[in-house]
Amino acid sequence: MAIEWFYLLLLITGFIAGIINTLAGGGSNLTVPALMVLGMPADVANATNRVGVFFQSLSASAGFAKRGKLPRQSIIPVLLPTLCGGLVGAGIAAIAPVSILKPLLLGTMITMAVVMLVSPGLVAPEPHEQPRRVTESPLALFGLFAAGVYGGFVQAGVGFVLLAAIAGGLRYDLVRANALKVLCALGFTGVALVVFIADGLVQWLPGLALAASASLGAAVAVKWSLNVSQRTLKWFLLVMTLAASAAAMLS
Repeated sequence: MAIEWFYLLLLITGFIAGIINTLAGGGSNLTVPALMVLGMPADVANATNRVGVFFQSLSASAGFAKRGKLPRQSIIPVLLPTLCGGLVGAGIAAIAPVSILKPLLLGTMITMAVVMLVSPGLVAPEPHEQPRRVTESPLALFGLFAAGVYGGFVQAGVGFVLLAAIAGGLRYDLVRANALKVLCALGFTGVALVVFIADGLVQWLPGLALAASASLGAAVAVKWSLNVSQRTLKWFLLVMTLAASAAAMLS
């Protein structure tokens, strides 16, 4: 593939992934294969992809905060366990064999798809429910740490795991859950990037091209999320979960 076509592919997939990752998860199932088209091994593509994820998360976090949808009182309690998990996950990713990435991704995506189909209320609470504190839900605390470990290690599909902990465990509506989700992704992706950069795994030119288009997609997604119903967001989340599961099985 000519280099200009590769970058066009990267810009298109980055924009779409920015939307998907902001509203649900699984966008890295598009961007990691796009990076591998350039000939990157899986570990380098996984690391380079984090540049796009970091900047799209920054864009989305700023957008939600500007519109008053980021629950500030929950930022530190939600962020701390996720950051701790992200550090652990990035450390594992730096030394673990590449061969275990796909089975882990596949298992996570299938599990989340089954949860969404069998009991969607676990990750999409009713609008009238009151959010819980992290200290009131040990399961949510564990889920946030586990999401950080998974995100630091694999990244692809971590949005579903975070939504299960934040919307499912803490019972935030999907807009605010997505706001906290992208903030968590920003945190542990930053931690993971430091590890990957130190290991020399990041290719900056493709990473920054991906960052530009993904950030634009994230900004579009934030605006859209404020103008649709919780029911529409719930269906979008379900469809994206199933699509991510299919992509994991076919990759």
